[in-house]
Amino acid sequence: MIVITWRPVSETGHSAAPRPATRGGLPGWWPLAALTLLAAGLRFATLDVQSFWYDEAFTPVHVLHASLGATLHGIVKTENTPPLWYVLIWVWSRIFGAGVVALRFPSALAGVATVPVAWEIGKELAGRAGGSRRVAIVCAALVAVNPLFVWYSQEARAYGLYVFLSALALLYLLRADRAPTRGNLVGFALAAALALATFYFEAFMLIPMAVWLLRDRARWRTTLPAVAVPALTGLALVPLILAQGGHGTQWISSWALSNRVQAIPQYYLTGYSGAPLGHGVEALIALLIVVGLAFGATFGLPAAARRGALLALAIAACGVLIPLAMALAGADYLAPRNVVAAMIPLTAMIAVVVSSPRAGRGGTAIAALLAIAFLAVTIDVNVNVRLQRSDWSGVANAIRVPLRAGARVITIEELASAPLEYYMPPLHNMASGATARLTEIDELGWFPLRSGAADPPAPGFRLAQRLDIHDLIVYRFVSPAPTPVAERTLLDEVLTRDQHSEVLVPGRGALSVGAP
Repeated sequence: MIVITWRPVSETGHSAAPRPATRGGLPGWWPLAALTLLAAGLRFATLDVQSFWYDEAFTPVHVLHASLGATLHGIVKTENTPPLWYVLIWVWSRIFGAGVVALRFPSALAGVATVPVAWEIGKELAGRAGGSRRVAIVCAALVAVNPLFVWYSQEARAYGLYVFLSALALLYLLRADRAPTRGNLVGFALAAALALATFYFEAFMLIPMAVWLLRDRARWRTTLPAVAVPALTGLALVPLILAQGGHGTQWISSWALSNRVQAIPQYYLTGYSGAPLGHGVEALIALLIVVGLAFGATFGLPAAARRGALLALAIAACGVLIPLAMALAGADYLAPRNVVAAMIPLTAMIAVVVSSPRAGRGGTAIAALLAIAFLAVTIDVNVNVRLQRSDWSGVANAIRVPLRAGARVITIEELASAPLEYYMPPLHNMASGATARLTEIDELGWFPLRSGAADPPAPGFRLAQRLDIHDLIVYRFVSPAPTPVAERTLLDEVLTRDQHSEVLVPGRGALSVGAP
């Protein structure tokens, strides 16, 4: 009988003794397993708690079609994102349907998978020397509980997959830098190309990654092909970028650039929806990070860890500062959520510095407090409706049955029509220039309301009910008899100040519509 035993091999090529079990007999990988399970619980347990919001609902309503060809055409006409996520979600929806849980499930899966990747990133940045396991634990823990990463792990859009693939590209970059083997270089090339095919903003982080890999000319023969693959992927995407043309991004430029820049750290500290928590919570979490960084830097980092922290910081900085420079130059696509993947190397940098072996238990305590603060905010989002997505499902349920029998229309801000169309099929736009005989007009919006929002939209109508559903507001106006109302009049009745409206008709053929 031949008995084959396995022993780990060290970086020098010599066999190393197996890692002993930790105290209590637990295997050495138990923290990673526990953190991965925690990440799964935070993401999957509440996957259906919140309604689809506009961007999420837009995908099944306007992008996903019965055929893949029609879906790809929809990506060109309606999106400003590369096609990879949409192709994957089209296949997924053919199998599992287009329900809230079904469409969010891949993002949650990607979010959970990012945790072990973060673990390995922490080890690589720390130089896989003494203390690297502590860095790995902190890095994985912060990624598992950070409210921003959890939020986009529960969104039916490309961000969760983008964060995972971007983190994977960073991991293979670090591995290829340490050991430029074919496997590591191929891993970097594939992960980087896939990340770029998921979200265009990956290009800004690939620039410093490529520069880092190519800094040693003696390695060009092996590193150039790895850099060429994502570069060629980017070139292949140029026609799609030109065809998409940046449509649908007007909301970015209408949001003051200074406010967007301020929102980037706020998103990281308290998540996408954390603004209602106030600046005090933001300041407390920021203080923990600053104290942790100062504490770790005071004791000093080993050379390998210092090098890794600076590399991670440079990659994160390029992911934010390059699009900021572009915005200042006139090509403004900078939105806080577009730089979410840059928060992975930032998190890794924080983990490396705070978890410096020389910082001892003090650094560990600060890291634990930071993780607890992130976790508290994440849990608060799940129980506090003011931190959640708008409740479009609740609105649909409230107005699904009209107060009065007869024809009605719904006026709504045009960028917010998709969730209502998702939860109240079938809805369609009222014909341009038409006039309808109505007995009910429902106006939907949110603060700030336009002046005179409660005034009847047309003669013969009166305000019958106001509904406040989370942050959404519904005014229901009724008329005792069918009253002709022109589409132009209804378009002027948008409830939210300074917004453009759409007029939606519930059901097909429900209205008597004619020329004005």
